[in-house]
Amino acid sequence: MAEVSAGLVKELRELTGLGMMECKKALSECGGDLKKAEELLRIKSGAKANKAASRVAAEGIIGAWLSADAGTGSLVEVNCETDFVARNEDFLAFAQSVAETVAARDPGPAEEDRRQKLVQKIGENITIRRFKRMQAKGKLALYVHAGSKIGVLVDYEGGDEVGKDVAMHIAFAKPAHLSKTEVPGDIVERERSIQLARAKESGKPEEIARKMVEGALNKFLGEISLLGQPFIKDDKQSVEKMLAAKKAKVHGYAFLVVGEGIDKPQPVH
Repeated sequence: MAEVSAGLVKELRELTGLGMMECKKALSECGGDLKKAEELLRIKSGAKANKAASRVAAEGIIGAWLSADAGTGSLVEVNCETDFVARNEDFLAFAQSVAETVAARDPGPAEEDRRQKLVQKIGENITIRRFKRMQAKGKLALYVHAGSKIGVLVDYEGGDEVGKDVAMHIAFAKPAHLSKTEVPGDIVERERSIQLARAKESGKPEEIARKMVEGALNKFLGEISLLGQPFIKDDKQSVEKMLAAKKAKVHGYAFLVVGEGIDKPQPVH
């Protein structure tokens, strides 16, 4: 094998993100030809990346970005296999970079190339799972919680503290809808039928049973909608009443939770 300089090894490491020994070996095999060594490593580490892709990536972080004028914001869930890698500087930088890209456009070939290189460097499966982009009608508040495991954007009008409070509330309560009127009809009807069956089981007179159904349905819709939920800082009032008291308004929101809905492999005992 040919002898290669430390400078050449360093250059190949910067190009591929792979370890020193792998780079040195590739350069030796290719007679010190940098381009051929890079191609060789791409072939070898590409196979490594393909193997990693079959492993479940349910850890990770929410990358978040907000423009200086609070008019545009984005959230992106970037997953990896272990919480250890979720704290890796290169992984964090990648997630942040993708979040900034998402504010302007969907991830494309450039992000995929960087993702593959990161898989090769770190040795874990890494995925850009999903993302959300918001353009404000009012202004945006951004809140990232629990070691970047939850990210929230709120489009609102009012004081800065209102935006932060609502974002924190969403991170805690995770409302499925903004208001009761936005809950899809099929969900409303399914819940109504459940409550109707319960009312019939109770044996109450029809008029009382009907009131029971409407009361239970209204409570259910309040629990799953942001404006109807008890405000986390004062559960004696709803989020809607808190906003009204502060002459504030919420136009919309978005949030992502790391690993939500991913089936994680169970440990073998």
